[in-house]
Amino acid sequence: MTDLKDILNHDDELDLSSEEMIRYLQGEASEEERFAVEKQMADSSFVNEAIEGLQDFKDPAQVQEYVAQLNRQLQKHTARKIARKKKRRLRKDETWLIVAILGILLLCAFGYLVIHHFYTVK
Repeated sequence: MTDLKDILNHDDELDLSSEEMIRYLQGEASEEERFAVEKQMADSSFVNEAIEGLQDFKDPAQVQEYVAQLNRQLQKHTARKIARKKKRRLRKDETWLIVAILGILLLCAFGYLVIHHFYTVK
């Protein structure tokens, strides 16, 4: 999950591109490609479900539009999470800044009282 810019980024389990899956579903894949796709479908339930899900689409343009829509949603979602993390980080930094300023003010006040006390005692 290091690269969340593309919903179809390739995992170790999925070695097929979306174009290969579409060619397989349209019957335009060569025998070798069909064999490779069917072997991956047998080996991986994820690939099997991906192919079954793609069978519902009649037009490859629909698949591409759906993938583009999912990518946009994924980017918006991750951008919001990143913005929240930055905002949270700023709040933590601000908290330490406030504590540091209060500590310095208290030290100054204490120093003033000590110095004032020594001058008034003499």
